[in-house]
Amino acid sequence: MLVRRLRSDDAGDAEAVGALTVAAYEPFLDGPDDPYVARLLDVARRDAEAEVWVAVDDDHGGTPLGAVTYCPAGSPWREVGRAHEGEFRMLAVAPHAQGRGVGRALVTTCLERSRDAGFTGMALSSLPEQTGGHALYRSMGFERAPERDWAPYPGVDLWVFARGL
Repeated sequence: MLVRRLRSDDAGDAEAVGALTVAAYEPFLDGPDDPYVARLLDVARRDAEAEVWVAVDDDHGGTPLGAVTYCPAGSPWREVGRAHEGEFRMLAVAPHAQGRGVGRALVTTCLERSRDAGFTGMALSSLPEQTGGHALYRSMGFERAPERDWAPYPGVDLWVFARGL
């Protein structure tokens, strides 16, 4: 497996990442008309305003296995990261690739990007139902920060996880 930046000059790369992101989030969406689907599919915009990192299967022609949006300082995609923290969003692993270390590799990339940027912590938001992600985050040293939980929209409650670097 290789982790690389999204190929911004390749519309097919963004399309494949969007499709796998929607597939990974499907259990948490209110069907195909859920307004969040459009945000999940807008990979090119996320990469232009943040950084989309893609884990690919380097043994099978670079097929995307997962992706994450790393939100550097100043990115409009930041939601919960404090001044000293990096932040990532939309961690997604293709259903067929779950359990193979893809999510861990993508989170590790975000931790490295944050250290390189001089941050001393990392934060993220997650739906309470995303228990698979919670197990990964805890195994990587993240802890729940319930005092920072928030709701971007009525009925969408998000838990915050954070850790030092």
